[in-house]
Amino acid sequence: MKQKPIKSILLGSMLVLCTWSFSLAQQVSQDTIVYTLTIEDALVDKTGKNIKAITVNGSIPGPTLRFKEGGYAVIYVKNEMDVETSVHWHGLILPNFFDGVPYLTTPPIKPGDTQKYEFPLKQSGTYWYHSHTMLQEQSGVYGSFVIEPIEQTLEYDHDLVLLLSDWTTEKPENVLRNLKRGNEWYNIKKGTATPLNKVINRGGFGAQMNFWKQRMEGADIADIYYSAFLTNGEKSVDYPEFKPGEKIRLRIINGSASTQFWLTFGGENPVLVSSDGLDVEPVAREKTFIAIAETYDFIVEIPENGKLEIKGTAQDGSGTTSAFLGNGEVMAAPNIAIPDKIGMMMKMAKMDMKMGAPAMKANPNDEKPLEMKEKWGMQMEGDSEMKGRNHSKMDSHGPDSNMNSMDTLTKREDHTTMDHSMAEGKMQNKGVGMDVAEGEMPGMDMFAEYNYDYLKAKEKTNFNAEKPVNDVLLNLTGNMWRYIWSMNGVPLSEADKIKVEAGKVTRITLNNLTMMHHPMHLHGHFFRVINANGEYSPLKHTVNVPPMQQVVIEFDGTETGDWFFHCHVLYHMMGGMARVFSYDTPRDPRLKPFSLKTLTQEGNHLFNWGTATVASNSTSLNLVSSNIRNQVNLDAEVGYNQNMELEFSYERYIYDYFRLFVGVNSENKVSKDWSELSTTAVAGIRFLTPYMFNLDVRMDSKLRPEFRISREIMVFPRTSIFGNYEYQMDFGWANDLPELKNGLPSNYEGETTWSAGVNYILSRNLSITGSYDNRFGGGGGLIMRF
Repeated sequence: MKQKPIKSILLGSMLVLCTWSFSLAQQVSQDTIVYTLTIEDALVDKTGKNIKAITVNGSIPGPTLRFKEGGYAVIYVKNEMDVETSVHWHGLILPNFFDGVPYLTTPPIKPGDTQKYEFPLKQSGTYWYHSHTMLQEQSGVYGSFVIEPIEQTLEYDHDLVLLLSDWTTEKPENVLRNLKRGNEWYNIKKGTATPLNKVINRGGFGAQMNFWKQRMEGADIADIYYSAFLTNGEKSVDYPEFKPGEKIRLRIINGSASTQFWLTFGGENPVLVSSDGLDVEPVAREKTFIAIAETYDFIVEIPENGKLEIKGTAQDGSGTTSAFLGNGEVMAAPNIAIPDKIGMMMKMAKMDMKMGAPAMKANPNDEKPLEMKEKWGMQMEGDSEMKGRNHSKMDSHGPDSNMNSMDTLTKREDHTTMDHSMAEGKMQNKGVGMDVAEGEMPGMDMFAEYNYDYLKAKEKTNFNAEKPVNDVLLNLTGNMWRYIWSMNGVPLSEADKIKVEAGKVTRITLNNLTMMHHPMHLHGHFFRVINANGEYSPLKHTVNVPPMQQVVIEFDGTETGDWFFHCHVLYHMMGGMARVFSYDTPRDPRLKPFSLKTLTQEGNHLFNWGTATVASNSTSLNLVSSNIRNQVNLDAEVGYNQNMELEFSYERYIYDYFRLFVGVNSENKVSKDWSELSTTAVAGIRFLTPYMFNLDVRMDSKLRPEFRISREIMVFPRTSIFGNYEYQMDFGWANDLPELKNGLPSNYEGETTWSAGVNYILSRNLSITGSYDNRFGGGGGLIMRF
């Protein structure tokens, strides 16, 4: 009699359980959104010229992936190329293994393979995705990622993604190689070169001399010539479907490889409502600087009788891209003035700064970041106070410790004081958002418009005052001459990991010692960007650091694993401006077959280039193979009077401008007679001196000292002059010298070689040259670069 109710209870329980399970499965099915992305090679035409590019699901950019906050993302990425690839989900807080940096957090996607990414969606906002393999992002592997909030807090009728990017018809590998060889073609092509005649006409010769003294050609803004700038894959796009009076949420993403943009809008000033995916206090903006990898959301209203233009202007003024919303007469977005590079040079020369901090050190294990900060850059009132308060115990450490870390773990009271002082503008330092007293330092307003003071978080973002702080100073350093980029003078290939301690606040001072902007991105985290809003300083995942300025960011150590931190100018990252932030937790066993060195050595590959000159008086060939520390050169020169010289040398860079070399030199001893060649071993130093002279001091195996010096200067657009001088001394230390006319033995013989000429650049790979050489006479011809 008692079994019947028990059976009924069991049966009822099973029915309830099945119903609950079905309901849960249905809910999971509704909350989980699945996408498949196929990455493949394709011929793509954006400028009237078909080039080999990479598409995602057949397009550039790839599709917009849309999700709901609190849901679950499942994304399959298929690699249909014959090389490996990857996808990084930029700005998303997700498990370390799915972050998408190959060889660091995630296995690369091999040719023909499909990789599954899956993660919960803990946030909402505007984000994007892109390849993190070599230079694939430049070729088209990028797209947008939108997460709708659970609860809508903003009023608008529609939203629209505008993904800005840059487009080159060159192979990205060739772009980087051209930057490595120091060719001026990109600035010439863009019309942004500053030859000497323009500088002198502006009265800036003294400023130019100051830059040359510090081994810099001049102020620089952007490195690369782009054939086009794109919005959603086109030079301009129209959205006529939007009706008058409708409010549109514009989700603007800078997905460029190397271009920062100024955003301007037709009609009324738009309202900025979100930065890097997170809502901020709404603020009307006339123009906004959007650095590479940043996202900004604006709300605009479609006018009654007009078409709104949203324009992105490349920072150096070399081009624009536009989107048009609505119908009717165009309400044009304001134009942005082209930057005055010569004026910038003249201002910078008047400021108390030392430029040209080294991008590589003789001993990369001995960083000494505070010493570097004190030596280079602008020294301003308040620096000593800042250092005394926050950086008093920073020192360099050995290779087994965090040598970038300022190990002083201060209490939060110090940081609260920092917030307060910044909010009141009393900290007279080089940071973004800090006021500078009038007359304190001429030219300090140059980069004021790049601060983040307009961003205010909707809630307090400061941390518990009792939390200890680990301070890290990272000087952003670079060498335009060899196109090497680094932090604290150490490129990624020579750097240790930066240790992050869980449960502690990591505060990073980003001190830019270069003339370029650097948008710095930390994977897997949001950080506070300390600005004038103090406790309401905004949270971001990418922050722009203007030239010769500093920005302070901080985050709480709540993750595990290793995370990438790098400049988001793709070519700067590939040049070495990156680090790994490590929580020092065990590496995911799924990464065991994938060596981290594959990632860290990406920027240390050999780059090869050459130059051939065919002229009426001589023919010459120069071949170079170079990475960060090592360089091999082959130089051959043949005059039509039968003078010949051939030299092979190996160089080892000690630091940016100084290298040791050894080699073999061979030349004919008698003009027009190749039957007897003089072959010697050579060794010496090569040095780029102040004022940009290339100096070569050597000794050969016959104990003959020699020095060589050369210089090239662009004097007019496309036109440069050059000169070379060599002097060899023979004291008869290892060989017999010719007798003097009176029959007495000689104890000294000198030989002088010199040449001078002019080059006119026709294209990236071709120039016209004319020169006179004291061995070969005068002549003219062509220079071919390859």
